[in-house]
Amino acid sequence: MTTSVPKVGIVSLGCAKALVDSERILTRLRAEGYDISDSYDGADVVIVNTCGFLDSARAESLEAIGEALAENGKVIVTGCMGGDEKTIRALHPSVLSVTGPHQYQAVVEAVHGVVPPQHDPKQSLVPPEGLHLTPSHYAYLKISEGCHNSCSFCIIPDIRGPLASRPIAEVLGEAERLAEAGVRELLVISQDTSAYGLDLRHAEGQWRGRPLRTHLTDLASALGDLGIWIRLHYVYPYPHVDEVIPLMAEGKILPYLDIPFQHASPNVLKAMRRPANQEKVLGRIRSWRETCPDLAIRSTFIVGFPGETEDDFESLLDWLDEAQLDRVGCFKYENVRGAQANTLADHVDEDVKEERHQRFMEAARQIADARASAKVGTVVDVIIDEVDEEGAIGRTKSDSPEVDGEVYINGETDLSPGDVVEVKVEAAEDYDLWGEVVGRKPAPRPRFMR
Repeated sequence: MTTSVPKVGIVSLGCAKALVDSERILTRLRAEGYDISDSYDGADVVIVNTCGFLDSARAESLEAIGEALAENGKVIVTGCMGGDEKTIRALHPSVLSVTGPHQYQAVVEAVHGVVPPQHDPKQSLVPPEGLHLTPSHYAYLKISEGCHNSCSFCIIPDIRGPLASRPIAEVLGEAERLAEAGVRELLVISQDTSAYGLDLRHAEGQWRGRPLRTHLTDLASALGDLGIWIRLHYVYPYPHVDEVIPLMAEGKILPYLDIPFQHASPNVLKAMRRPANQEKVLGRIRSWRETCPDLAIRSTFIVGFPGETEDDFESLLDWLDEAQLDRVGCFKYENVRGAQANTLADHVDEDVKEERHQRFMEAARQIADARASAKVGTVVDVIIDEVDEEGAIGRTKSDSPEVDGEVYINGETDLSPGDVVEVKVEAAEDYDLWGEVVGRKPAPRPRFMR
């Protein structure tokens, strides 16, 4: 008589950091012999990894929990909203357990309580690089937990705790295993990537006999030795970011920076408790582009922050025009439960927020369209994400998955996800490009530091 293998389903909400948490939970469960179900009805239990940052995200999390209960009935809740167990249980009293972020062992034990593992853990059931919820050709590499900043609109330090950097050898070991498994792009993430190692006083570690500081510059340089695409996300513009730009110019890491500027008006930045030196930042952006002309900069902004005047907003538009950022996202301010910004005076009317959001995104679109149009006639490297009967879709070095533009290559059906090809750009619109393949790049042979 054979016993069916226990199966676990997962719903992962929120940011890429939460997605990595989901991957870690699934890796542990797979090591114990659990299968992963892609449907509610095929799972013995469902884990919902929640987001608890914005009220809209909390509402989405509560809705997802309700759906999982309705479709499956056995639900374990974890993640950022898990710290508010009272609210979750008030609406969904039948959830089996509730835990906060990073509590991987507690989630695994909750799964054991519903459907015990059938045998002792066997690491051979899990690939060395672990399980991932992203496509096989790219993966997120989380280098730290928590945050040491105190932005008035944010409660991440309350939810995820203070900055806790991973040892550099541990990070590089994970990166190497991913590269060996065929991952062709690593997306480096954290709450504040520039602060990596600050909590450890940038302690020196050893990696294959090479001394390295627990520091963004040393990490980026070492990751560049893997011979695959390395993309930096959530980089605050600390002075030492200047040291990373030459690595981009040399081709060791991608010429891409994701910097959450949030605003440009000194008054608003002060209320946000963020550095109010955007004029200086403009000078640094010019310097970065002089060093690395191919540099693409993406950012996110908040409009309608409490106290934001029309003059403040106009200064933001002027700054954006001067900065000429390649990729831009924008959020309308909303209160976050427990954030200090909630108590600020002069909250902006919702209609005004919407109007400013539309004006901002149109200004950003025009800039992106002009920068994309300048690429027509050039040849760019593209990593392929999807292939169907109509052709292939990929991304340039200037585009991160899910959030940036795409490259459409019509008629190319013999490519595979993860291939890197040279594409001559024939057309552009807003953030997207169209072109034809003119060359193919060989699969990388990782330059491991052995």
